[in-house]
Amino acid sequence: MAIQADVAVLGGGPGGYSAAIRAAQLGRKVVIIEQDRLGGVCLNRGCIPSKALLRSAEVFRTVKEAARYGVAVGGEPELRYDLVLERKRAVVEQLSRGLQSLMKKYNIEVVRGRGRIIGPSIFSPRSGSVAVELEVGETETVVPQQLVIATGSRPRELNGLPFDGVRVLSSDDALNMETLPKDLLIVGGGVIGIEWASMMNDFGVDVTIVEAASRLLPGEDADVSAEMERLLRRRGVRVLTSAKLLPDTFAPEEGGLSVKVETGEGTVALYAERMLVAVGRTANVDGIGLEATDVAVKDGFIAVDKHCRTAEPHIYAVGDCIGGVQLAHAAAREGVIAAEHIAGLDPEPIQPHRIPRCVYSRPEVASIGWTESQAMSRGHDVKTSRIPFRASGKAVVEGETDGFVKVIADRKTGDILGVHMIGPHVTELLSEAGLADLLNASVWESGQLIRPHPSLSETLGEAMLAIDGASLSF
Repeated sequence: MAIQADVAVLGGGPGGYSAAIRAAQLGRKVVIIEQDRLGGVCLNRGCIPSKALLRSAEVFRTVKEAARYGVAVGGEPELRYDLVLERKRAVVEQLSRGLQSLMKKYNIEVVRGRGRIIGPSIFSPRSGSVAVELEVGETETVVPQQLVIATGSRPRELNGLPFDGVRVLSSDDALNMETLPKDLLIVGGGVIGIEWASMMNDFGVDVTIVEAASRLLPGEDADVSAEMERLLRRRGVRVLTSAKLLPDTFAPEEGGLSVKVETGEGTVALYAERMLVAVGRTANVDGIGLEATDVAVKDGFIAVDKHCRTAEPHIYAVGDCIGGVQLAHAAAREGVIAAEHIAGLDPEPIQPHRIPRCVYSRPEVASIGWTESQAMSRGHDVKTSRIPFRASGKAVVEGETDGFVKVIADRKTGDILGVHMIGPHVTELLSEAGLADLLNASVWESGQLIRPHPSLSETLGEAMLAIDGASLSF
């Protein structure tokens, strides 16, 4: 017998399990179909394991610099990368068990296997049922009233230079490295590339970044990009921007690889033990049966409306497979929107510029809203402020004074248009800025909040006050 459900979710990542949980909370019978492990890329091959490695890198760096804080450590600290990996796996397993408990709490059935959407059949007069190849080799059919596609994405390869898992690595491959390389070439200076560059540098690996755009973190405010490049260079990371990798020059070498890069100053030959390619992600839309439906695919992503509904009213899609801001928290919100719309509610659509963006490097980057150039291109007469963390008592205490908080506001209305931060723990400061933006607060209103002293949050408050020349700290 086929499995009947009110809602079936194809894919168990943040978008998928969030849709499933919210639908279950709203009284629906829910089935999740997942071929691998619940949690998707984020929990198993992305956000969580990479942040676990970044934390180990941070601790290693802190111990090496312990003398700065008056702490004597006998001898040179030893990095046990095998134990770093063991901790990473333990973190993932702990969160995985928690996610499985949520499935039980909400009576969500998990069908493990590879799902493929099928057209009208004996099971249903319309498309949207899912044939599942189970792990044991048998086939099961899930017949829902509504289907949510949440099949995620995978690392994008460079043309002519496929991943081999040995010399040419995806971010998935990098997480599975059993030993650290002596040197690492990172192709791509976006979020993933910067996080890995910071991490590997703290672990003692020689790092080179090659970025095709004119600056690192090209999606962020130009001031933040410039500060990140300055600080990485200061740490010894080699940075090549406006640089095009030439895949046809790639050659395996004994113990590594060589490849050439075209820059504005000529062709540069690079050598490294391994190469990490971090140039974006490709949606998992092939082989899932979309041809059996009227679901439209545009530019490689599933096309949806503001409530994540596809061209077929009973089929929704969320997360990386629909493009846009490919972040776990964006996918989770999209999953909630889809589930609530299925239940007949009218959820508030996502406004992409209000999705927080974070880079968990050293220093961290956090931003929300428009960059200065984006705000100006939208016709705003902008005014900006910038307060450095060296003006923060707490940052001085922490010994982390690099970076700044930048606020962009409309000159006439005082409305907050964007907040861009680079510095210590700024990913934890961002939600305050996001809430202010959500509530349409002006910089004056945000500046009236009394923040604790000493705290890093004071720097955000001072940046709000500085728009009108009222900062007391800088």
